[in-house]
Amino acid sequence: MQHGRATGKRPSAPTPMQIYEPLPRLLVVHIALPSWADICPTLCEALQNFFSLACSLMGPSRMSLFSLYIVRNQHECILPFVQVKGNFARLQACISELRMLQREGCFRPQDASLQLAVQDGLQQFKQHSRHLTKSAALTCTSLEITVLTSHPGKEVVKQLEEGLKDTDLVRVRRLQVVEVTKEILQHMDSASPVEESGSDESPILGTDIDLQTIDNDVLSMEVFFKAWLHNSGTDQEHVHLLLPSRCFNSVTRARDNPMCLKCDLQERLLSPSLLPGTADGSLRMDDPKGDFSTLYQMASQTSVSRYKLQVIKALKSSGVCESLTYGLPFILRPTSCWQLDWDELETNQQHFHALCHSLLKREWLLLANGEPLILGHSQRAPATAFYVIMPSGSLTLLVKAVATRELMLPSAFPLLPEEPPGDSLKVVESLLDGLEVEPTYNPLQVRSHLYSHLSSTFAPLQGRLHPSWGSRALGKQPSKAGQLHTHRARATVAPLPMTPATRRAPKTPAASKASSEAFILSSEEEEDHSGP
Repeated sequence: MQHGRATGKRPSAPTPMQIYEPLPRLLVVHIALPSWADICPTLCEALQNFFSLACSLMGPSRMSLFSLYIVRNQHECILPFVQVKGNFARLQACISELRMLQREGCFRPQDASLQLAVQDGLQQFKQHSRHLTKSAALTCTSLEITVLTSHPGKEVVKQLEEGLKDTDLVRVRRLQVVEVTKEILQHMDSASPVEESGSDESPILGTDIDLQTIDNDVLSMEVFFKAWLHNSGTDQEHVHLLLPSRCFNSVTRARDNPMCLKCDLQERLLSPSLLPGTADGSLRMDDPKGDFSTLYQMASQTSVSRYKLQVIKALKSSGVCESLTYGLPFILRPTSCWQLDWDELETNQQHFHALCHSLLKREWLLLANGEPLILGHSQRAPATAFYVIMPSGSLTLLVKAVATRELMLPSAFPLLPEEPPGDSLKVVESLLDGLEVEPTYNPLQVRSHLYSHLSSTFAPLQGRLHPSWGSRALGKQPSKAGQLHTHRARATVAPLPMTPATRRAPKTPAASKASSEAFILSSEEEEDHSGP
């Protein structure tokens, strides 16, 4: 993600496809012994769970291309760039190969191996996108690179800064180093990755190197990978929240003009209707119940104006019936749009912080109106939709749609009698007394076995691609790096001549032929050539 002060005239706003187009992602696993023995099973389980979900989601794709490199003695491409959707079997074969990597002994890593993996992956992406752009199958030209390492994160950042200073990283949207720590997560409700301060960002490359740490447990890694399903575009802000100054003089000194808080919008939950086998299984690409929320849909209707929410009233939190809110909740955050000036970004965040603090202190909610949830093709003035904005203990606001008079159905609410019959009261109270009482509900502690269910839906496909993986996983782990190349997925372009030929693992004729190919084969063609 490229930050900097916006100078000169602001470029034209991107089209909706540019705003919400999922980024291709390159994951570089930086292996170090003996910590790899502890990290490997955790990482593999987290990747298995994540891809079982990502490959199952219907609607527009949230994740386009994915590639995986490992860095040991040398850099190796375990998985060239493939489409995530419809490729669970191939992704699972890649995870199986990760599980079989050497966990004991010693490596003699070369200092340049990590930077060479990044450079080689970038070259693979350029070649891939060049080919697919000709066939009008790919329009995204940016790549996000994540380096997962157990080495000290700051040392890895410095190593990348020095090694990549002469590399053209214009195509890299974001370069991120994630250090896996040995501490086990103590509180399940604080599973979000901890981001380091901005002092570790690289001013040399023109692209910031973000440093982040995560704990070595499955939940923390799942949370990190699920962030890839978010809309992470920073070309423009998503929502403008307009506050009338006469109602919030404590937040702003403006007397006449309303305050405009520029926000980014994020989903809080995935809609169950996106999963296969649900009642609503006939989702279309443009279905507002589909991949993106209705607010996302509205925000992407135009490339010029942002979706506007006009605050019209303050509500007492105790006076709003939760049954009148509907739909999945969404989160407002202070925007991280790179096109805004740094001073404007900081002021916007400070005002957003003040609003969250003031709402919590007063125990208020905000009622706002905006454009409707459903847009028809009529030329008439659209109906108005209303939203309730709720504060939280974090620097976020929760947004949910609220019912209007036109949508309300009649309901009878008889008054509750003061005292129920004594016999019934004793029976019910004895049953309630036997229940275990939890002070809070934490969904991160609830297991629904969804991952295993989704993985089982792909079971018929797993036998078609790499049929020998199962027997290979049960056998003895290979001790030589060269033995791992037997069923290796083929690279899409010839690898960079990074290291002397004497240090490379011997190539088989099939691997030599694969590395000379310059174009991407279809999944069926790769299936035919990668078998034993």
